Amino acid sequence: MGALQKFEQRLERAISGAFARAFRSAVQPVEISAALQREVDNNNQILSRDRRLAPNDFHVELSQADMERLAPYDSTMARELAEQLEEHADQQAYVFPGPITIAFEQSDDLSTGRFRVRSQAMAGVQGSARRTRVRQTHAFLDINGTSHPLTPPGVVVGRGLEADIRISDPGVSRQHIEFGVTVGRVEDGSPLSITVRDLGSTNGMLVDGHRASAVRVHGGSRVRIGSTDIVVRVVEDDRLEDDRGGEGGAGV
Repeated sequence: MGALQKFEQRLERAISGAFARAFRSAVQPVEISAALQREVDNNNQILSRDRRLAPNDFHVELSQADMERLAPYDSTMARELAEQLEEHADQQAYVFPGPITIAFEQSDDLSTGRFRVRSQAMAGVQGSARRTRVRQTHAFLDINGTSHPLTPPGVVVGRGLEADIRISDPGVSRQHIEFGVTVGRVEDGSPLSITVRDLGSTNGMLVDGHRASAVRVHGGSRVRIGSTDIVVRVVEDDRLEDDRGGEGGAGV
């Protein structure tokens, strides 16, 4: 970012803050739309020469007065803002890892006319029902707010239709990794063994922050593929509910 651009951004923030304090003007939807576009412009990541990954999960923080004024229209406004973001993304060759979600939240430290935007890349996740004997499992994968049971012999995670758990993350290969599950007492006395191995993916994987090709994992282990984190959860009973693997996405 050049010095001139930084100066312009500082000036823009200063003027915006001064006007908000002086006139106590309410937040306008067009201001939120412009801020969301700046958010994707400033926080995208290069995927290739022609594609950039943009955040798709947005939280707009508003003052109490602005929140009360906009609350009756928040769902309609979120839909309109998402459509504008999609048009902006098409023009800029941005890709989103999943559906665009926009949530409005009250923040007590903001005065009328002031707002904040937080964002993250959150891939959409879809599970397969082929291996879902949920009440007999003792482990599951936590991905962007959705839970997917781990049952023998294991599950394949990727972006393609062939995967048992599909993640719409552009940085994820069609068949990216495979979790293997073995039930029964293993060498250390554990009731089950869970491993993860890379399936020759383009971008590889990180396990607890370290690059790996194949490794045993435990409860709490974090596997990162593309911009998506997968957390291994191990439970002591079999009270997981059915149908954990629906579509979802809540956040690279």
